[in-house]
Amino acid sequence: MDLSLSMWLLAILSAIMIGMAKTGVNGLGTLVVPIMAFIFGGMPSSGLVLPMLIMADVFGVVYYHRSTHWKTVLGVLPWAFAGILIGWLVGKNISSVQFKQLIGLLVILSLAVMIWMEFRKKKTTEIVAHKTSVAIPFGIMGGFSTMIGNAAGPIMSVYLLSKNLPKKEYIGTAAWFFFIINLSKLPLQIWGWHNITLQTLAFNLMLLPAIALGAYFGIKIVKLFPENAYRWFVLAATFVSAVVLLIQ
Repeated sequence: MDLSLSMWLLAILSAIMIGMAKTGVNGLGTLVVPIMAFIFGGMPSSGLVLPMLIMADVFGVVYYHRSTHWKTVLGVLPWAFAGILIGWLVGKNISSVQFKQLIGLLVILSLAVMIWMEFRKKKTTEIVAHKTSVAIPFGIMGGFSTMIGNAAGPIMSVYLLSKNLPKKEYIGTAAWFFFIINLSKLPLQIWGWHNITLQTLAFNLMLLPAIALGAYFGIKIVKLFPENAYRWFVLAATFVSAVVLLIQ
């Protein structure tokens, strides 16, 4: 690929941030979306980012494989697959910018509810969070948003936070969810949208060392956070991600 030095540096920075995001430093993955779109354009960048996400997912699931809440993963996956299918069918006929702005608004609204739940700390809020009816809209929105613009991070952060999972379980559950979801998107983008090729995969492999470095940094940074502080960090990072989706 004929890229300038500045574009290569931005791509390497994006790879590091993806690695960090997939090992617990939430929010950075969403920041990658506008950076890669700036370098390569909307649809091509989606095909470039997906293999990078999968490679970073591998680091997450390997390191946190013992800390996965499988009931949460399996409860939301069917609805996420439905959202992916909808996104694949309408993806070429929708404005990704308008969609991301809508997702940003939904995330901020969801965060407001989450913060209210944090201060109330009543069992009724936990009961609501564990209802299947909550998994349906979050799963569909998560699947749809990840198919359109790899922007499901903030949506799923809000959903997983509502489960009140411990720090390691939160990260392990998110890692496995996105690993499964991102793998399922591969054939749709290869043969449906035709935006993943041998050339783009070669480019992805060149960025693998940067992804690994980011994953290492992410693991080290997450260890510095106590449980409650990490929860508030995720809330703050998710809010920033939602703002990025709104303004890009």
